[in-house]
Amino acid sequence: MATKVEDEAGATVTRARLTVSGTAERVFRALREVRAAAAEQIVLVRRGGREPVTADLAALRPLLFGHLGALIAGIGFIAAPGLLADAPWYLEWWQDNPGGAPAQLLRDLDPASSAFYDYTHWDWFAGPHAGAERTVCGPYVDYLCTDEYSLTLSVPVLVEGVFVGVAAADVFVRAFEGAVTPALRSIPGPAFLVNASGRVVASTTAKWLAGSVFRGAAGFTAYPCGDLPLRLVAAELPHAS
Repeated sequence: MATKVEDEAGATVTRARLTVSGTAERVFRALREVRAAAAEQIVLVRRGGREPVTADLAALRPLLFGHLGALIAGIGFIAAPGLLADAPWYLEWWQDNPGGAPAQLLRDLDPASSAFYDYTHWDWFAGPHAGAERTVCGPYVDYLCTDEYSLTLSVPVLVEGVFVGVAAADVFVRAFEGAVTPALRSIPGPAFLVNASGRVVASTTAKWLAGSVFRGAAGFTAYPCGDLPLRLVAAELPHAS
């Protein structure tokens, strides 16, 4: 039979998993709103008898701005190539700017340029394009945008069943750690969070710091965090004899 200590440890693991799921869900909830708004705007334009252009996506800005700050450092809609009539490639992407107005991310989207930013190769775009409902990329150093250690969460945007782009958000790892680490620390023994490829996102142990890779180890158990592509890894407690 499980001891009281084992029961309490199991309860702390459960609470930590719920904290992780809830923190990520705050971001995905925002992305679902962006997805719905982007799809609605595209449908509205097409009902007017034309294809959408970049200016049409400006209608999303109040919604995007409202989600910036605290957990979300950047957010936007990334168009599938060929969606817009005036720009084969386009990002309606805005970043938090503490103390000032949100800043738009501008990248070289000219395929003929040596600095062309082909966003379709990034996992946060390729995952939703391939049908993943929820994608979590990172942690990685975002050299292209913020030079911060970041996570990117994304969802597909469909119009009448056809993929038209991605709604995505950047979350700084330090912000995500700040939200989930207190719950991880409540677990007896080392505990850390890993993504689908085993890369550590947040941790309470110096042995597996954020960014390192966990390939499994004796004495540790991995627990799912809802339907997220994240797992909570915790040291197993010795069983009472």
